[in-house]
Amino acid sequence: MRIRYNAPTVLTFALISALVLLLSRSVLPGLIENWFMVPGNRDFSAGSFRNWLSIITHIAGHADWQHLIGNFSLILLIGPMLEESYGSLSLLLMIVITALVTGVLNIFLFNTSLMGASGVVFMMILLASFTNFSQGEIPLTFILVLVLYLGSQLVSSYNSDSISHFAHIVGGFCGSLFGFFRPPRR
Repeated sequence: MRIRYNAPTVLTFALISALVLLLSRSVLPGLIENWFMVPGNRDFSAGSFRNWLSIITHIAGHADWQHLIGNFSLILLIGPMLEESYGSLSLLLMIVITALVTGVLNIFLFNTSLMGASGVVFMMILLASFTNFSQGEIPLTFILVLVLYLGSQLVSSYNSDSISHFAHIVGGFCGSLFGFFRPPRR
């Protein structure tokens, strides 16, 4: 038996994110804060290449190992199935679009910074409910996941914590749109 790199997009994303956190916590302090965190609208500078790059790279930055493991336990569970259903390139594009949308909206709507892959997690959760549906149908699993996951995020958004419930909601919205308009390959 041999080990196979079965989901290149998901595995590479996980490895890059773990490497970013490892480097930031050891030899490159400040790496995440400078390159892997989208600033809020007060701190965003249109003339800063770093700020523009962070609109995408923020999904690879995590506050600590618990944050990274929380996100990637779900990404590594759901992602390979999605990568098989949609293809590596399509899933990568969905991840980048979700990062872009959550990053840009954070800049426009919030004063706080944004980092982490939780928007991507919620995109994958909602997208996964579409993997076995036929055109013209709305899967009941989608409705239940929408109510359970996004409903809990709407309720939790009223809590005062450091979690970006908005990124979860936006990620879920992206996953829903991808599911409706980009059917999995058969």
